[in-house]
Amino acid sequence: MEELDDLKSIWKQQAGFEVKNEGELLQMMGKSSNTIISKLKRSVWFELIFTVACILVLGMYTTTIPHGALMWTILSLLVLLISYTLYYVKKIMLLNQYDSSTDNLKANLRHLLDRLDAYMKFYKRSYAILYPVFFVLGLLFGALESGFDRFIHKFENPLYTASFIILSIIFMVGVYTITNWYLKKLYGNHIEKLRTILDDLKD
Repeated sequence: MEELDDLKSIWKQQAGFEVKNEGELLQMMGKSSNTIISKLKRSVWFELIFTVACILVLGMYTTTIPHGALMWTILSLLVLLISYTLYYVKKIMLLNQYDSSTDNLKANLRHLLDRLDAYMKFYKRSYAILYPVFFVLGLLFGALESGFDRFIHKFENPLYTASFIILSIIFMVGVYTITNWYLKKLYGNHIEKLRTILDDLKD
């Protein structure tokens, strides 16, 4: 008897269900994509504000430290951060150009995803190159400050060399792991949702 009542309940729920037409489905998808775009914009604004804050803090910090390896390393980092602000501004402009209210939602979404994929590839490629570059720059500035002979002399100790290599590997693997997680959290998951909407539109 309970099973019959359950079936009746399910039937009543199904009886009131209305099949959405194509226009309504497109409108729903457009609203969903707009929600995801808003989240992506928040992510970019977060990075932009954080980057500007870092520029201000590091810029003030350089005025308090003497000339040396640390100062030159920070100045190099400042140049990089300033260039990245332009990247974030361009990405915000791209997201602002997206319009889901037009008839050709699929074409707009495909164009946006192509551009976002290009940005993400550039982002990941730049990090893959810049992390080792800044690591080497830090070593170079340190060697210049302490003197190359003294710097190289430290590596004559096998224990120091082994410790340096192990710690360097751990540091780089940790940095790349955190960066990949960070990019997926801020952008990757949202881009995948947009790609799912595009796949649904194709179907």
